[in-house]
Amino acid sequence: MEQERWSFMIICRDFKPHMLMVLVQVGYSILYLITEASFNHGMSPYVYVTYRHTLAAVFLFPFAYFLERNARPKLTFYLFMEIFVLSLLGVSLTINMHFASLKYTNPTFVVAMLNTIPTLTFIIAVVLRFEVLDLRNPRGIAKVLGTLISLAGALIMTLYKGPIMRNLWRPLIHMSGKSAAINENWLKGSLLTVSSCVTWSIWYIMQAATLKRYPAQLSLATWMCVVGSAQSAVFTVIAEQNRSAWIIGLNIDLWSTIYGGIVVAGLIMCVLLWCNEKKGPVFVTMFNPLSTMLVAFVAYFVLGQKLYLGSIVGALAVIIGLYLLLWGKSEQEISQCSTEETECRI
Repeated sequence: MEQERWSFMIICRDFKPHMLMVLVQVGYSILYLITEASFNHGMSPYVYVTYRHTLAAVFLFPFAYFLERNARPKLTFYLFMEIFVLSLLGVSLTINMHFASLKYTNPTFVVAMLNTIPTLTFIIAVVLRFEVLDLRNPRGIAKVLGTLISLAGALIMTLYKGPIMRNLWRPLIHMSGKSAAINENWLKGSLLTVSSCVTWSIWYIMQAATLKRYPAQLSLATWMCVVGSAQSAVFTVIAEQNRSAWIIGLNIDLWSTIYGGIVVAGLIMCVLLWCNEKKGPVFVTMFNPLSTMLVAFVAYFVLGQKLYLGSIVGALAVIIGLYLLLWGKSEQEISQCSTEETECRI
């Protein structure tokens, strides 16, 4: 009995990152469904982003201050300007476009398009010479094929809706639908989603460079939330003409803000940092398609939302391309590690 208990504890320890990443994707899936309900209720996406990251900054500050007191480097003016640009790319500009696109599309499409971020990041990294591409190697060919297939899937989801998939039964939960005029503006929402994925990809590359000069991850995340929420507040004052949009009551708007600020921008960010440190970015990215499938399942089978054939075909192509790309990347990392070990022995 004691041996079985010890074996179970070892399995839990070994698969702890895997279980945490599954919970992360479940958390993201809930995020998209609850924020869409909040936006349908009338909350402004711009106000939501501002409140969400203000709350996240308040939540992360004590952890960053006490846990990284000795690891936090001095903040220079140049470093602050770098954080300012990071906040623009990773918080205010990108996330405002990302959530605004939910008004014109649906959670299934938005989450599926997030799977193109590793592909776009890879393309930008190759252009900027951060990534080496060897077409004489099967791993290099896999990365190119994965990139092309993933981009083809993104184009299918953006430009082709196709026929509506018929619901098999009545929705278990009824949510107020969007107006017909908004549903027809699919292209606008698609362009907003694609633009947010591109800026997110640039942000990942820039973030890696900034972390070398500012290795305090929690402090950097807190700074980005503070600066990003301030940037978003300025943008919201300009873009949101209805001043009453800043007022939220005890309803879905408040709960979506609390969930997005504390659970997603706070707890999930800490889990991602831990898993990234233990297993690396390739491991973390491989779980993204799980969120796509969870959101599609709940939106279609539980909420009865419309699901288009183009979204299904495009999402499958994106996922196949993503795993081809990640396979090429992971095999390359294994090869590099083996080479480094051999050089160390020599």
